[in-house]
Amino acid sequence: MKRIYYFLMLLAIFGTSNIYAGGYQVRLQGNKQNGFGLIGTPLNNGAGSIFYNPGALSFVDNKINVDVGASFIMSNVAYRSLDGDYTAESDNPLGTPFYLYTSYKISDLISVGVAAYTPYGSSLVWDKDWAGKFLIQDISLEAIYIQPTISFNIDDVFGVGVGFVYSFGGANINKAINLSNNSSVNLEGKASGIGFNVGLFFKATDELKFGVDYRSKINMKLDDGNVTFNIPGSLEPILGGKDHTFDTELPLPGNLDFGVSYQMNDKLMLAFELDWVMWSTYKQLDFTFDNDEESPLNSSNPREYKDTFTPRLGIEYKLLDNLTVRGGYYYDPTPTNEKYFTPETVSLNSNAFTLGLTWSPLEFMDIDISYLQTMGKQSEKTYEPANFSGLYKTVAYVPGFGLSFKF
Repeated sequence: MKRIYYFLMLLAIFGTSNIYAGGYQVRLQGNKQNGFGLIGTPLNNGAGSIFYNPGALSFVDNKINVDVGASFIMSNVAYRSLDGDYTAESDNPLGTPFYLYTSYKISDLISVGVAAYTPYGSSLVWDKDWAGKFLIQDISLEAIYIQPTISFNIDDVFGVGVGFVYSFGGANINKAINLSNNSSVNLEGKASGIGFNVGLFFKATDELKFGVDYRSKINMKLDDGNVTFNIPGSLEPILGGKDHTFDTELPLPGNLDFGVSYQMNDKLMLAFELDWVMWSTYKQLDFTFDNDEESPLNSSNPREYKDTFTPRLGIEYKLLDNLTVRGGYYYDPTPTNEKYFTPETVSLNSNAFTLGLTWSPLEFMDIDISYLQTMGKQSEKTYEPANFSGLYKTVAYVPGFGLSFKF
């Protein structure tokens, strides 16, 4: 009887644990691109091509390129009960995704590079006693990618590049348990995985350029994560103790990006990009407890995400010889399933606007500044397994700063 009770309670706890939260991809891997609607696939404007399109890296003119920068995410989620009598807001810490790219042009035909960047990660903090505390109180996620890359230039028309990706990161999650006052559980673990990034770049004319980039799915394998229950001592025998371990495998979805850019004249450039994010790979989240494949405590939790397509528009204008300004827009649809929407990572259909500029005070240095604002459309959402519903709305303000060096 105790094992059955234990199983049901763990299913309720872990059935809503989305460790690498689906629908929250942090595509802030270059401040030139951030100000341009987050477009980078059809461009060859620096070492950032290691992420956006390795095929374009061999078209970068300078022998040595270094790009470094960060963004500063200030986000907020608002929740309102369907009857309107209850409201809550998250109190999120500052998010700081970063990037560091270095590239070296071996010859006119071959360029190499290595990068570190953070395409996944988030932090969300609700009040410990809010209405959804049994689903989530707070969550912190991070994933860092390391990517060595090689790129080939073919007749100054085609570029092809490929990079190997090693990803590592971790998660820390807290939620309440409906056993006694102030009972809670903490989940913490480290994960890693491998993948690749391959890109094609086509310079049709000096003005017209095309790009295609595929970043593979990465299965982040988490072994021996720690589960710690904060419960009265009298309840520990029911749970078999307060400390346990868990294993899981978490998919970070693949991306297929298509882009085109056109240099209208010496000053004006326009670009369009369409990003296919393959969220449908995230069908369920499975847990194995205490390294026991036959344990009755193991659970399989549905997610059933769907693929999304994100269109992006960008405009760039050269005001002065050393000053370029940018703007952009994109629409980012949610991949979440209507039946399994949880307040761990609130992903809504969102409109986003971007601004940016590059100032070149020295011949070998660029200063890149960007600003992004996203607004999630207020929507009614439900998590059916817990019968938890409400109206959600999101907003995020994301300034960014970067430096680019070329020698």
